[in-house]
Amino acid sequence: MPILEQDLLAALASVPDPHTGADFVSSQALRNLSIQGGDVAFDVVLGYPAQSLIVPLRQQLIAAARTVAGVENVSANVSWQVRSHAVQPGVQLLPGVKNIIAVASGKGGVGKSTTSANLALALAAEGARVGVLDADIYGPSQPLMFGVTGQKPESHDGKTMEPLESHGVQLMSIGFLLDNPDQAMIWRGPMAVQALEQMLRQTHWQELDYLVIDLPPGTGDIQLTMSQRIPVTGAVIVTTPQDIALSDARKGIQMFEKVSVPILGLVENMAMHVCSHCGHVEHIFGQDGGKALARDKGLHFLGSLPLSLQIREQADSGKPTVVADPDGEVAAIYKKLARDVAVQVALASTEQAAKAPTISIHRKR
Repeated sequence: MPILEQDLLAALASVPDPHTGADFVSSQALRNLSIQGGDVAFDVVLGYPAQSLIVPLRQQLIAAARTVAGVENVSANVSWQVRSHAVQPGVQLLPGVKNIIAVASGKGGVGKSTTSANLALALAAEGARVGVLDADIYGPSQPLMFGVTGQKPESHDGKTMEPLESHGVQLMSIGFLLDNPDQAMIWRGPMAVQALEQMLRQTHWQELDYLVIDLPPGTGDIQLTMSQRIPVTGAVIVTTPQDIALSDARKGIQMFEKVSVPILGLVENMAMHVCSHCGHVEHIFGQDGGKALARDKGLHFLGSLPLSLQIREQADSGKPTVVADPDGEVAAIYKKLARDVAVQVALASTEQAAKAPTISIHRKR
């Protein structure tokens, strides 16, 4: 009995993408379908890094194909490919970097840098090539979190700096360029902005799928420069459930909206504390404030993370949670968060670039 192509496509369409919910046929992820007698072969190419999903997805697709009458042998190849996506028009692209993800918060102390580090490490764990730019000029923390304090970048050509590397992630920070890591950066805004642009464009990034930028808190010069002059694919907002943090997070969201940088989603950090002795759950900073903000603003909610002594200790030791306890419950949250961010990037339009903001100045008479 000959295999009917429409029956095979219908069977394969019954397997959904675990992150988007779309089937691989209508999303055009299914490629190179071949039918020869009772032998069937096809490829499925995901738009986001998913090393942990390849084996189970392949098994599901093979099982679905074998439900079709006449199918005897199935050869399935599941892979992923990260593409460059649209950025602000008129902004110079960054050589060696496909996508830039800005991690921001309206308020300091909400765990933005810890989230940035674990997001980058989780993307790398899924097979992506990832870098981190520590854009917090006044308080760089990534050197400590990645365990590379005291190290200096090298230059092979006298023009660009080679990024340092730790846990498979490429790194650049103003902290690498200081003689004393405790030195205070007493710089005005324009100097900090210039330092950021130099670190970004004079670092020899090596074929990155994603560059995660750990921004300083607030909506000042550095954030505006990044959103207007740096090719950003999208931003991730980090907040706690506390009303004060949520108020500042709204301001950060409004800033990105005004400069037409897409917001990939919102992370609710320190959502609850679980007692290590009795297991009692307490919402110290309020409950579900981040979820409510994401819902009100129509943003993708990326997940909630606990207020945990372990997360703090692991980051301070130079081995953030994703590498210190890769099979743990918290690492699983970070990994799902990272895949969700990558999916949001993959779903971004490559055809329609965002409109540049128009700034008008009116003089009062």
